[in-house]
Amino acid sequence: MLMRPFLYVLSFLAVIAAGFWAYRENYATQEALKEVGRLNTEIATLREGLALQRAEWAYLNRPDRLRELVVLNFDKLGLLPLAPEQLGDAKVVAYPRVAPPVLDGTVDTSETGGRPPAPTDGDFP
Repeated sequence: MLMRPFLYVLSFLAVIAAGFWAYRENYATQEALKEVGRLNTEIATLREGLALQRAEWAYLNRPDRLRELVVLNFDKLGLLPLAPEQLGDAKVVAYPRVAPPVLDGTVDTSETGGRPPAPTDGDFP
């Protein structure tokens, strides 16, 4: 007979604890949603600023404007218009030669049947 009131009190305390937990979780979730909204607004603002800067960069780098600046500042900078004759050919570029690797011993391929071993996950970058 004494056990039944104890279970009622214990159940009541469990319900109160669950309600308190749900209350705290509700407010934590609302704060997280506000933070997400604030971050989304900040991201949108930064994207607008980036789009504006890209448009300004494209405006400032117009070929006709740059040509005019070259003409205006020729005395100071000595810039000349770019001509195709000023560009080199890729065949003329001297690339460094890579020496083949020197093998200082024999390679044992008996385990792989004469083939090189298969690559493993650690072999790839």
